[in-house]
Amino acid sequence: MVNEIETLDEINEQKIVDTIRTLSIDMIHEANSGHPGISLGAAPIMYSLYAHHLNIDPKYPNYFNRDRFVMSSGHGSALLYATLYLAGFPIDLEDLKKFRQIDSITPGHPEYGLTPGVDCTTGPLGEGFATAVGMAMAEANLRERYKDLINFKTYVLCSDGDLMEGISYEAASLAGTYKLNNLIVLYDSNKICLDGKTENIFTDNIPMRFQSMGWNVIIVENGDNYESIDKAIEEAKNSIEKPTIIEVKTTIGKHSINEGTNKVHGTPLEEEDISKIKEKLGIRDIPFAISKNVLEDFSYIINNRCGSLQEKFIKNLESQDESIQKELDFFRGSNKSISTNNLYYETPDEKLESTRDSSSKILNSVVKNTPFMIGGSADLFASNKTYIKDGGDFSCTNYLGKNIFFGVRENAMAAIMNGLSLCGFRSYGSTFLSFSDYLKPSLRLSCMMNLSGIYIFTHDSISVGEDGPTHQPVEQLLMLRSIPGLDVFRPADANEVIGAYKAIFAKEQGPSAISLSRNKTPILEETKVNEVEKGGYIVLDTMKKPDAIIMTCGEELHLVLEVAKRLKTKGIEIRVVSMPNLGRFLKQDFEYRENILPVEVRKIVVEAASSLSWNQLIYNTKYLICLDEFGASGKKEDIYKKFGFDVDSLEERIENLLK
Repeated sequence: MVNEIETLDEINEQKIVDTIRTLSIDMIHEANSGHPGISLGAAPIMYSLYAHHLNIDPKYPNYFNRDRFVMSSGHGSALLYATLYLAGFPIDLEDLKKFRQIDSITPGHPEYGLTPGVDCTTGPLGEGFATAVGMAMAEANLRERYKDLINFKTYVLCSDGDLMEGISYEAASLAGTYKLNNLIVLYDSNKICLDGKTENIFTDNIPMRFQSMGWNVIIVENGDNYESIDKAIEEAKNSIEKPTIIEVKTTIGKHSINEGTNKVHGTPLEEEDISKIKEKLGIRDIPFAISKNVLEDFSYIINNRCGSLQEKFIKNLESQDESIQKELDFFRGSNKSISTNNLYYETPDEKLESTRDSSSKILNSVVKNTPFMIGGSADLFASNKTYIKDGGDFSCTNYLGKNIFFGVRENAMAAIMNGLSLCGFRSYGSTFLSFSDYLKPSLRLSCMMNLSGIYIFTHDSISVGEDGPTHQPVEQLLMLRSIPGLDVFRPADANEVIGAYKAIFAKEQGPSAISLSRNKTPILEETKVNEVEKGGYIVLDTMKKPDAIIMTCGEELHLVLEVAKRLKTKGIEIRVVSMPNLGRFLKQDFEYRENILPVEVRKIVVEAASSLSWNQLIYNTKYLICLDEFGASGKKEDIYKKFGFDVDSLEERIENLLK
């Protein structure tokens, strides 16, 4: 049998690199859409990483202890798909020919769950970088918990554009603080962006920036030399206590007539250019022509390193205690539901409590007792009430800590949550509702990937008072409710908070958001824990046909109940419907919705937030008592009165509507 060294010496590695290049530009040419520049320039990076470093098994793309790879430069998807195909992942040549076509598994930007070998949905620059930090944090935790089982690394390919985006700086800063030495970023440094040379708009000293954040920095001067890249990655893998960024100086569109310019960034190459590139590289000038030797050689290199990884992992797992096996079954599985049988909540004697405090009790009851949950706050633990007592703090000296201090980094927090979720956790993060705008891009990707993150938003109303309109959410609930796949709860009291969390924890997949108040409100006898999962239900009804139905949620429910009681003394019968989850209610069957909101009865909405949320239920805007302007700074009572949400104003307006 030929030994490994001799066999590898016989392989033409440059041929594999060049085949990745030409296959990528064939895909882009066939689609007449895509980004050939990165495919031609960064192919040596991808080859070196996949051939010699990534611990993966193409036969088992989701092998749990695999190294993760994130194509943060999502526009380089053709480069990724070509590499995956040649590496032996279950992708057909026909799939490559359908690049960027409808219903193909090779979409314009990588999509998690669609293409074998794609570990993360990327596209918006910087998001992949930040998500990878979450993956590295997940591994650090799992490595400490399951010492002999989990030890993967997370690799990223990023561009100048990724590093321009603020989210990458947010996440990189945290990665350095947490000393995530399992994180390796390969920076495709070609000094070109879509609009031209980066020297016109991006003159940061990247090595110094990352050194200042506690990273190792390695520079590869010749990005066309895969052997130099190989040595740099090997050095990075041996880092003791720092993440590493490898700046690989490349030429965008290498070998094209437009190499080194922005002309080759996002525009398919001309046929003549493609032919000349293939001639120069010694590749047959036939679209999608692949040498059998290239396929066999690339697969051999990977299988020679990684061929038995999955089997070894399973064998090792089966030797563990049954409890450990069950825990890892959760991390490895798609069902992320968590039992709430042991959920404990103690009602305060005065039956008066803010929903953020109710949330805190429930989180402390559930999170502390499950290894599957980890999360924190964007510098607002004291305000969001999401700190887990006796849960420990996640840090470079305690990766098992339950409490993650994200700092003032909302967008990175949400992306890191995505990374944690992609590694099996039920992650959660918290901030003020008005700051949900900062994390929208990451939250949107969470919904696309159908991850199980929980977004906890507090200070959810103009009733926060003195901090003024900058901190008073108005349009944020509308934004959250409009995102496909996001389950949005706005509970009114402790009972509905319990119901919301029970519904959230029962979900097998998919992200959720819960919107909570800062102010103490009564715990009502009318609210029902088990009705929250339906989205909307009756909390106050009439003995006869009601004169009107008022829908509301959150703090406003308490105001509406008082208004309904006052109007009853005037002979006006009001049914009050609590709507803690509008989206869930709209998904109920017709019979249930008609029973709650019969068509012949006038309906009114009261919510101190954008009226646009309610247009599917209310068609006449005069019945929308909502807030479509920014708030004001002042006492809660004065703000309510100014905008017509005090009980007196609501009573008068509703009575006039029903005359």
